[in-house]
Amino acid sequence: MSVARPPRAGCDSVVTETSSEPKQQPQSLADELRTFEVFGTKSRCEQLEIEGQRVETFTNEFWTSAQREGHSLHEVSYRACFKPSLPAFFIERLSQPGDLVLDPFMGRGTTALEASLRARVPCGNDVNPLSSMLVRPRLQPPELPAIYERIDALDLWWSGPLDKDLLEFFHPETLRALYAMRAYFLRRDDAGELDAVDDWLRMVCVNRLTGHSSGFFSVYTLPPNQATSPDGQRKINEKRAQVPPERDVWAILKKKSQALLQDVRPLMGNQQQHAKRAVLMTGTAASMPELKDRSVQLVVTSPPFLDVVQYASDNWLRCWFCGIEAKDVPITMARSVKLWQQAMREAFVELHRVVRPGGYVAFEVGEVRKGKVRLEEAVLPVAAQVGFVPELVMINAQNFTKTANCWGVDNNKGGTNTNRIVVMRRP
Repeated sequence: MSVARPPRAGCDSVVTETSSEPKQQPQSLADELRTFEVFGTKSRCEQLEIEGQRVETFTNEFWTSAQREGHSLHEVSYRACFKPSLPAFFIERLSQPGDLVLDPFMGRGTTALEASLRARVPCGNDVNPLSSMLVRPRLQPPELPAIYERIDALDLWWSGPLDKDLLEFFHPETLRALYAMRAYFLRRDDAGELDAVDDWLRMVCVNRLTGHSSGFFSVYTLPPNQATSPDGQRKINEKRAQVPPERDVWAILKKKSQALLQDVRPLMGNQQQHAKRAVLMTGTAASMPELKDRSVQLVVTSPPFLDVVQYASDNWLRCWFCGIEAKDVPITMARSVKLWQQAMREAFVELHRVVRPGGYVAFEVGEVRKGKVRLEEAVLPVAAQVGFVPELVMINAQNFTKTANCWGVDNNKGGTNTNRIVVMRRP
């Protein structure tokens, strides 16, 4: 299938090398940013000096702060993910249709999906196998009638024991259905029989496990991009005087599937050729052997910000459902900037191998620890050491939207208030 706005590709497991000729841009990104005022304000231009290097820095609102402004397939929650408009900004300016676009810290796959939607070859990697499970089905989504047919055929009865901790989140009948679906997906996966429809339904189940509305399987809890602990949920239940209600699992799966596919239409044109060349990987960003030397035109990514986000604990329930031991996933959790730089240097060495001459890296970080640590200043020297040339730093400054506000975080008072993107070129 393909999409109504814009075209998309799919994924496979083989990447072929493309031409090593660099793409010629009609206008440099820096020149565009100097006069950028799409949202009514001009960019503030400054110079950042780090270890003897002077880099131009541009501050403005470069993409919309509106919620749900991207394609419907993006509506899968994940902790600390960036908006689709961020990778779209760079994909449109620093790559051409058919180019390989990579995210080595893939998360929910925003870059991979946006690359696919724009007729680039999507490539992604993440140390957590959960990431590929969330991304792959949306690159090649099945038809809605086939999804409905499979949902109607599911046998959601479970006669085994129920974990009492999970009963803090789910009604017993809902939990039985979840146990049955979990067993079904694990059995099909182990036997090599997991097809595209199963893959899709597992992704939708993961996305609907917990949340704060009747559209989720759980009782009212934290937003869907992070799961609290059973003890934390007990406190929420006591405070709200609530018990988990029974949910119509079949109806929730159908409704979310329909919402995700609302912008999708049949595949057309040469996008199928790009789909056959795409790849999703599970492993460290320091080693991506599936990608050939000098094959990638553009990298758009956002690594873990030191140890700010607790990805393992946030995803423990999702990992349980997918049969993943969350505690065994080696996520980078650097407690100091020096340790973080060491981990990033290993990733940059590999990126230097796979990015072709004239290709770009857009490396999104943030200011953390109440603004005292600005990670763009830590990125620049590390990238330069392995051979990347810094082009500029973009600081996208805009108001928080509802996810931050629901935690009581005021605009520009706490948390990560800006997108800070270091743009580098491989000479």
